[in-house]
Amino acid sequence: MLKPLFYALFLSVVSAFAQAQTVMPVTVAKGLNHPWAVAFLPDGDFLVSERSGALRVIKPDGKTGQPIRGLPAIAVGGQGGLLDVVLDSDFSRNQTLYFCFSEPASQGAGNSTALASAKLSTDMHQLEGLRILFSQRPKVASELHFGCRIVESKSAQGQADGKLFMTLGERFNRRDDAQTLDNHHGKVIRINKDGSIPTDNPFIGRQGALPEIWSYGHRNPQGATLNPKGELWIHEHGPRGGDEINLPRSGANYGWPVVSYGRNYDFTAVGDGNSVKANTEQPLHHWTPSIAPSGMAFLTSEKYGRAWVGNLMVGSLKFNYLARIELERPFEGKVVKETRLLESIRERVRDVRQGPDGYIYVVTDSANGQLIRLDPAK
Repeated sequence: MLKPLFYALFLSVVSAFAQAQTVMPVTVAKGLNHPWAVAFLPDGDFLVSERSGALRVIKPDGKTGQPIRGLPAIAVGGQGGLLDVVLDSDFSRNQTLYFCFSEPASQGAGNSTALASAKLSTDMHQLEGLRILFSQRPKVASELHFGCRIVESKSAQGQADGKLFMTLGERFNRRDDAQTLDNHHGKVIRINKDGSIPTDNPFIGRQGALPEIWSYGHRNPQGATLNPKGELWIHEHGPRGGDEINLPRSGANYGWPVVSYGRNYDFTAVGDGNSVKANTEQPLHHWTPSIAPSGMAFLTSEKYGRAWVGNLMVGSLKFNYLARIELERPFEGKVVKETRLLESIRERVRDVRQGPDGYIYVVTDSANGQLIRLDPAK
């Protein structure tokens, strides 16, 4: 009588094991100090930022270079430090990169998220021509909720359009600022690559509104990417529950802290306790309990089979895994399935990117962080 039960249990174990083995983690480098982002240099090297304030080149064999010189002053502490880094789409010609970091006040206390551009020297030892393109205003005394993911925007035809998006947290102790337009807290901003303001930004000319703002009502967005249509996707941390995936549209309000699918850390309601409110946008997807998402990338490669093409990859800091998120249609539609990958490494996944070779790469956030490549299971 028990045989069918044992057989069903055996099949479930085999199924779980097969699912866990869909990818095999391969450590490229280790011993990194809270790595935050990875970018891919044209010669096959990696460029990795460390929250502790270092930017390093890593060779494919795992050899890690000394910190690159020429970074600005960085307010390292709490969640602050050197954060995202991306290469310009024309990097092979112009050697330009962009990075964001927690910028200390020039006088007195406080800090804010800033975005800079620079050129990487030919020997990859020095940043040259450093320019601060944007500084979040106002600066506040907080070590929390910097946001800080950068995306170079593109047209629907996949051509770079000379503009940058960046996500900005509401700094935790200024959360109500996310609903007002006279500050950069809890916003997605959009600027030109030279730091100027695009003339078609939604709040250009509105009295009392900062012109860099693209969308508002965000909490702490730490993942951002584009789909092939050039549409921006982000995710953001909720409080106790209510992490969200959002598609920020020009001028739209995403609700924080008026509405949320989560609750405050003391279990009280956020706002009036509603998750839906007029004139605020609903998330595409939300997680409760929170997974603490960080890093986000669409998979365009067939390295893992055609079924994976168009899936969204999201790291989880809280539960130490990489989420493979399947959508109704490749690159769009509602979330229909989530599969947990890399649980065996027991590491906080901070960033996820698809490399030029088509493989998925992640960095893990710890004092002994790793750069990991995901190979298809054999």
